Amino acid sequence: MPVGEKHGFLARTLIYVVLIAGAALSAYPFYWMLVIATRTRDAVYEMPPAILPGPELIANMSHALERIIFFRALWNSAVVSASTTASVLFFCSLAGYAFAKFDFPGKKWLFLLVLGTLLVPQQLSVLPNYILMSKLSWIDSYKAIIVPGMVSAFGIFWMRQYIGASIHQELIEASRIDGCGYFYTFVRIVLPIIVPALATLGIFTFLNTWNDFFWPLVVLKNNENFTIQIALQQLFSRNDSIDYGMIMAATFFATLPLLVVFALFSRWFISGLTSGAVKS
Repeated sequence: MPVGEKHGFLARTLIYVVLIAGAALSAYPFYWMLVIATRTRDAVYEMPPAILPGPELIANMSHALERIIFFRALWNSAVVSASTTASVLFFCSLAGYAFAKFDFPGKKWLFLLVLGTLLVPQQLSVLPNYILMSKLSWIDSYKAIIVPGMVSAFGIFWMRQYIGASIHQELIEASRIDGCGYFYTFVRIVLPIIVPALATLGIFTFLNTWNDFFWPLVVLKNNENFTIQIALQQLFSRNDSIDYGMIMAATFFATLPLLVVFALFSRWFISGLTSGAVKS
């Protein structure tokens, strides 16, 4: 084997070893959660730590179902996350399209104002949002969670950058010359091109909404309206000792929808993240 090819083979082997090690380290917390979920309540304290799954998964999940309305909470999270994601994709793509391809008075300052909201901590908006939701009588309802998250500054910035880089102005002008309106051009010309960016933003939004704990904890009061994160927190609030096997079993099943969503859109997700690097 020539020296150049030998060095190339060694470099590729080293890269694969590093990637496999990184993937194993990333997947280990999820595997460890599965191991604890399939063992008794004290397995987390065992030394040496358990490394193989046990037979207690169904029993631990049954205990969790006795304490919380698990499937109702799972449905609530699915409705809230899907609705918020659909809304963010629609409004942020429209706003990004306008900022990227149209000129209007105050465009620069308005976009800076949108970016400026990224610097405001989420905690500062809790009180005014809560007062607003209370005056609208939306406390303890889906609307109190969905409406404040219907559009995001990051989403507008993300779509504006992607549309500006991937869609040429001549394409839009050609569509306009053919008689297409602004919205028709957006639906038939722009949307099919920005699918990778939409998938990426959709996955981020769905994950963030699904994992959000603080705001649902503030506005939700009734057990039947709890999202899955609030429901899982109830497993810690009992007077007896913490049953880690039960908690990990419920958490494991609560994580599965996220894995399904990522698996369905991972191809576009990777394409969206790497498109800028390829073009550069």
